[in-house]
Amino acid sequence: MTQENNTPLILVVEDEPKLGQLLVDYLQAANYRTHHLLRGDEVLAWIKQTPPDLVLLDLMLPGLDGLSVSREIRRFSELPIIMVTAKTEEIDRLLGLEIGADDYICKPFSPREVVARVKTILRRCQRTQEKAQEVSSLVVDDGRFQASWQGSLLDLTPAEFRLLKTLAQEPGKVFSREMLLNHLYDDYRVVTDRTIDSHIKNLRRKLEALDADQPFIRAVYGMGYRWEADVCKLI
Repeated sequence: MTQENNTPLILVVEDEPKLGQLLVDYLQAANYRTHHLLRGDEVLAWIKQTPPDLVLLDLMLPGLDGLSVSREIRRFSELPIIMVTAKTEEIDRLLGLEIGADDYICKPFSPREVVARVKTILRRCQRTQEKAQEVSSLVVDDGRFQASWQGSLLDLTPAEFRLLKTLAQEPGKVFSREMLLNHLYDDYRVVTDRTIDSHIKNLRRKLEALDADQPFIRAVYGMGYRWEADVCKLI
């Protein structure tokens, strides 16, 4: 992948040529790639053929107005949209945001402010994408008899590992103590139900030492326990 293709592409939709070129110049100076369209009815086809990373969309456009363009974009894409307009009435602000705009800038504006807004929206979108692409927080490696939470290895006993694996591979399912006992030991030793409580307590303590804010294992009164954290990745 080339450096150019790593650079965000900003689509500027502005029917005033000089203003559109001004935005293009400032965005390019900030190391963004750009494309400038003058008409609203050209936007959808262009986006579908060359998806940009963000659209600067004027409200009053020939062919198709900005609100209609934004509505149509939202039918098939969550592409970030910044509305740009000379209208300052509150109803226009609300309408612009309600149809899916991520931000709203009123004319006259500073081109530097526009660039700053673009950077803010793109950073926010990048964080959202990275979060969505994160590997499961809990990884259970059955072959190595190891488990980790957000990359930190858990120091577990064999019994704790088996309990963790049993609970986490079916998040939300309530396991009775008897069901958990059946997964606990290979030698079918005689143990009491309260043995599970002791192991669960120790397992919780080790998990919460790595992430105190995360609910891991919840006791369901009179029934047993269930796993409530992220879905795990089993290896």
